[in-house]
Amino acid sequence: MNSLTVVILAAGLGTRMKSKRAKVLHRAGGLTLIEHVVNTALELTTRDHVVSVIGHQAEHVEQILAPRGIRFVRQTEQKGTGHAVMVCREMIEPLGGLVMVLYGDCPLLSAATLRRLTELEQAAGYAATLITTTLEDPTGYGRIVLDKVGNVQAIVEQRAATPEQLAIKLSNPGIYCFRGDLLWKHISELEPNNPAHELYLTDMVEIFRRHNHSVGTLHLEDPNQLLGINTRIELAAVDQILRERKVREVMLAGVTVEKPETVTIDSQVSIGPDTIVEPFARILGTTRIGEDCRIGAGAIVHDSELADGVDIGPYTIVGTSHLETGAHVGPFARLRMFNHVEARAHVGNFVELKKTRLGAGAKAMHLAYLGDSDIGEKVNIGAGTITCNYDGIQKHQTKIGDGAFVGSNSTLVAPIEVGGESYVGAGSVITHPVPSGSLALGRSRQVNKEGWAQRRKKKT
Repeated sequence: MNSLTVVILAAGLGTRMKSKRAKVLHRAGGLTLIEHVVNTALELTTRDHVVSVIGHQAEHVEQILAPRGIRFVRQTEQKGTGHAVMVCREMIEPLGGLVMVLYGDCPLLSAATLRRLTELEQAAGYAATLITTTLEDPTGYGRIVLDKVGNVQAIVEQRAATPEQLAIKLSNPGIYCFRGDLLWKHISELEPNNPAHELYLTDMVEIFRRHNHSVGTLHLEDPNQLLGINTRIELAAVDQILRERKVREVMLAGVTVEKPETVTIDSQVSIGPDTIVEPFARILGTTRIGEDCRIGAGAIVHDSELADGVDIGPYTIVGTSHLETGAHVGPFARLRMFNHVEARAHVGNFVELKKTRLGAGAKAMHLAYLGDSDIGEKVNIGAGTITCNYDGIQKHQTKIGDGAFVGSNSTLVAPIEVGGESYVGAGSVITHPVPSGSLALGRSRQVNKEGWAQRRKKKT
């Protein structure tokens, strides 16, 4: 649909959010508000036909949206919705076709609804078509006044409405689809005839009717799609809707979610069928989970990739890591960042990994810290083992070869290499390389002083 250009208005700060952050940069459902709207727009048209009008914290908005490849126009002074569209004219007018106007703080609108809007505009040939809805309490919204044939006669802002007009419940959420040629022909006729002295896009209705052009409506029975965000309370309500949608989506795709009202799944997450997600789990960011996995109660998984058959125990944290088929992690484990746990490897309770590869079939079952490590296949890491990877200035790597056995409470002082099929005695402090097939002992010889305890008691 290259004949459609989508303009997303996202220049405002959002003072009612009581925040230093621009409103469209607040998050709901795992993405910023503006990301949701841009993702929807990209389902309708190509990225070079999506333009975001930005102002407050423009650099941050551009940075977040840069991977999506859309275009930007800066509105250095916020002079109303009509002015925001005007600043796009030089970029958009040559594209021709239809122009849709969306808001960066309305993340619930679906692509299906917006396709209906464009289809109605194309079929009916209106100068513009706008979305309407009926609200029990339309306070704050412009009221839609229809003519005898059902077309829009006027949009009356609340401050300018008469008592009769205030009783109208047909409301204007501000979503428009214009014929581009008529929009650009007449938009210069907008005037700041309002208390705020701004240029309002709603005034285009009167301008079009003055030139004998009709404005149609697409009425939505469910107003939830049109929820905008002005306060933290509304942000929380939208976040809940987005998360309920996502949980429903994965369950319909074959995922078991126990106590779904307690589970948090971000919008970009993908989960394979027959995976089980236990209560209070949080699956965040760009995480991808395969089939037949289990995500334990209270676990947090973010920006990670889990192959089929992975088991994450309760209250385990997995971040920016890759877990291969059949890996088992937890309970109460932490994969801090940039780890690779290979097939059938086991990470047990109170074990922390950071920038570590744990080879296929390897085990670290209890109370260990493995940082900046390359650990081979079928290695056994005893309880209490730590890799001393930091010398106060920089990090160093530990390498452990295939089949090695590291005894409990061992300390491996990096940089260090432990050869394959070697043994490290329990309680050892290892500071020199261990050749393959060797036994390394790094502890003092035990001395027993018989009768010492009885002599001490007599003295005291």
